[in-house]
Amino acid sequence: MSQTSTIGSRIVRLEDEPLLRGKGRFVDDIKLPGVWHAAFVRSPHPHALIKSIDKDAALAMPGVHAVLTLDDLSEVMVSRRMVRHSNSGMPLDKCWAYALAPGEVSYVGEPVALVIADARYLAEDAAALVMVDYEPLPVAADVRTAKESAPVRRELNSNVITTYKVSFGDADAGFAKAAHVFKQELWQHRGGAHSIETRGIVAEVRSADGGITVHASTQKAHDLNQSLTLLMDFDQGLRVVAPDIGGGFGAKLCVYSEDVAVVAAAKLFGHSIKWAEDRREYFTNAVHERDQYWQLEIAVDADAKVLGIRGKLLHDTGAYTLQDPNIPYNSTSTMSGPYIIPGLSIDVTIAMTNKTPVSSVRGAGYPQAAFAMERLLDLVAREMKLDRAEVRRRNLIPASKMPYRKALKARSGAAMEYDSGDYPACQSETLKAIGWDDFKKRQSEMRAKGRYLGQGLAHGVKGSGRGPFESGLVRVSRTGKITVFTGASAMGQGLGTALAQVAAAQLGVDVSRVKVVAGDTGGVSLGLGGFASRQTVTAGSSVHLAAKAVAEKAKKVASHVLEADENDLELKDGEVRVAGAPQLNVKLSEIARILAGAPGYGFPAGVDPGLEANANWRTDALAYANGCHACEVEVDAETGEVRIVRYVAMQDSGILINPMMVEGQIHGGVVHGIGNALYEWMGYDEAGQPVTTNFADYMLPTSTEVPMLDTLYKETRSPLNPLGVKGVGEAGTIPCAAALISAVEDALSPFGVRIGQVPLPPMTIMSMILNGK
Repeated sequence: MSQTSTIGSRIVRLEDEPLLRGKGRFVDDIKLPGVWHAAFVRSPHPHALIKSIDKDAALAMPGVHAVLTLDDLSEVMVSRRMVRHSNSGMPLDKCWAYALAPGEVSYVGEPVALVIADARYLAEDAAALVMVDYEPLPVAADVRTAKESAPVRRELNSNVITTYKVSFGDADAGFAKAAHVFKQELWQHRGGAHSIETRGIVAEVRSADGGITVHASTQKAHDLNQSLTLLMDFDQGLRVVAPDIGGGFGAKLCVYSEDVAVVAAAKLFGHSIKWAEDRREYFTNAVHERDQYWQLEIAVDADAKVLGIRGKLLHDTGAYTLQDPNIPYNSTSTMSGPYIIPGLSIDVTIAMTNKTPVSSVRGAGYPQAAFAMERLLDLVAREMKLDRAEVRRRNLIPASKMPYRKALKARSGAAMEYDSGDYPACQSETLKAIGWDDFKKRQSEMRAKGRYLGQGLAHGVKGSGRGPFESGLVRVSRTGKITVFTGASAMGQGLGTALAQVAAAQLGVDVSRVKVVAGDTGGVSLGLGGFASRQTVTAGSSVHLAAKAVAEKAKKVASHVLEADENDLELKDGEVRVAGAPQLNVKLSEIARILAGAPGYGFPAGVDPGLEANANWRTDALAYANGCHACEVEVDAETGEVRIVRYVAMQDSGILINPMMVEGQIHGGVVHGIGNALYEWMGYDEAGQPVTTNFADYMLPTSTEVPMLDTLYKETRSPLNPLGVKGVGEAGTIPCAAALISAVEDALSPFGVRIGQVPLPPMTIMSMILNGK
C-alpha cells in the first residue's frame, strides 16, 4: 500500500469494531479480585469550616474498611497540597487543590472524606452516615463582586489571583483617529464537558512487586504519573494506563483530588481500590469552563476597517486552579482571529469564587475569543448599515500575507505566526454554500408571513499542535506486525486509526497490521497527552519520522540480504522488494528476526539491534487551522424556540489523514458549539449552590435539535511539520456559538434585539423580544 493510498483515505476506524461488539474496556469494566470500592463524602456548602467528622456510624457498617481524611492520607503523601509547577509564573501557591478538604471547604461537592468498602453501594451508604459538623462561612458567588467579597478560603487575602494586560500595537492611537467607536458588553456563562463516560480510576496494587498500576480515564497519563510520583514519592513502581476513554473534551486532562486520594489510599493499605464517578459528581467536580465578562470597544475607520480594540475581561476560575489558568490568556491573545488588527489592549482580571474549579473544555478559551470578536464585527456592520460578510472581508488577512505574524506571543513565549491559509476564499465558498446573497429576499417574504429567519456568519482560528514534543515509537515484531507506542491519548477521536495510517504509509503495509498503544507510561517514558488539538501534528509527526527510520533500517538490512542497492528497494505488503522484481524480497518479520540478534552473529555495519525507532518530534510553533461557519435559523417569536434550518462549516486543517474522521470531528465540534450557544447552562443560585446537576435541568443538544451539517474543506498544507497537518479536534466548536447568535440576532432584528450572551435559552429570547433588547 503506497503512502498516497493510505494518507487521505477514508479508512474505517480500527477502534470501532470492539466498541460496537461491546468489547471495549473502560475504567468501570476493570474487575480485580478482592478490589475495594471508594465513595466520597462531599461538601453540601460552598464555603464552610469543618468543625468535626464523626465516622463511627459508617465504620460500624459491615464491609466498610475505612473512612479517611486528609490527615490519614498524609502518612503516604509528601505534600498535603496538590502542588504543581506554574509555567506562567502566576502566584498560585495558595490556589492548588487538596486530596481531601483541609478543614475548610470552598465549593459544593469538594471531597471531605473517602470511604472504603467491599462494594460501591456499601461505600455510598456509609458515606451518607458520616456526620460532618460544618460552620458556614460567607460566600463569593459572583465573580463580578469577588474582589469585595470575603475570600473563598481563609488563607487568602483576596479573591483576585492576578491582573495583567494583553496588548500589542497602539490601540489608543487607533481610537484617536477612528471615524467610529462602538461598545459591547458580553457574558459567556459557564458549562461543562459532559463526556459520555464520567471520570474514574482503579489503583491496582501489584502483589508481585508491591508497585501500583493506575488505570485512569485521563487525557494525560504521563502527567498523572508524574504528579502522583511527586505527591507520594513513588519510585519506578508506578505505572499509569489509560484504557478506553468515553470522551474527554478537556475535563479529563486535569489531575483531580479524587485521583490523588484513591491512589494514596491504595498505597496506605497496600490494597487495590476503585472509584467510578456518578453523573452528579461530574456536574459538581469535573471542571467547568467560561464565566467570562467582557467590556469592549472597537474603533474603525470610515470604511469599517478595524483600527483598534480595547477593554476588560473578568474571568472566574472557581475555588481552585487545577492547572495554570490559561483560558483568559487564550481568549484575549487569540481574539483578533483571522483579522488584521493594528492595536489591541485588554485588561484581564482572574478571580476566584466558591464554585467548581474552571479549566479547559473543548476550545480552551478560543470559542470565547471568537464570540467576542465576531460580536464586535456584527456591531460594526449593524451600526454602519453594512453587510456583515463585507465587514469581515475588508478586515480578513489575505492569503498573500501568509505566513502572517501577529504582534503577540503564545503562552509558551513562541511567536504567534499564522503559517498558512486562505481566509477570504474560505468565507467566499461558505457564503455561496449557505446562499447568503439570496437570503434577504427570502427573509423578507417570511417576515411578511410572521416567520422570523436569520443567517449568521463567523470565523475561527485555532493554534494546534502545541509542543514541545510528543513521543512515537514504532516497532516491528518477528511476526511482521507493527506496534506504535505513544504518549498521546486516545479519547474516542480515532487516534489509533490516524497513527496507524501514518505508520502504514511509510512501511508499506495495510493499516490492519498496525496496533497503536497510547496513554501507557509503561510503553514510552515520555509523553504529554491529548489537549489543544495537538496529537495529529505532534504524535503524527513523531510516528511518521520513527516509521520512516524503521523503513530505512529495513532497507539497509535487506540490501545485504538481497545483495541490492538500497535505492532500488521498496516496502510493500510487509516485504522489502527490489523495485520491478518483486520476487526478490525479504519479509519485515525476517528482518526483525535478524535484528533481534543471535549469540555470536553480527549485524550489517551501522545497524543497531531491533527493528524499531523512537522519535520525539520537537516544535514550538503552532500550526494554525481555520474555519468559517454560516448558518440559518428560524426563531419562534411566541415561544423563543430556535430551529437551525441549515449549517455550513468550512474547515482548513491542512492535509487530512482520514477525511471521514475529520468530518466526524467537525460534526461533533459543531454540536458541542450548538450546546454552548443555546442550551448548556451550569446554574448557581445567589448562595453559590449549583442548581443544574442533572440532564433534566442542564440541557444538551440531541438529534432532534441538530440539523444535517454541510462540511467543506480546504487542505492548505502547513509548512511546520512533516505531514503538513493542522489540528481539528476543537475546530468545529470555535466559531459555532458566534455564528448561531449572529443568526438569531438577525432573525429578531425587527424587535430591536441585541445579544451579548451565551447560552441563549428560550426564556431569555422571550425576555429580549418583550423588552426590545
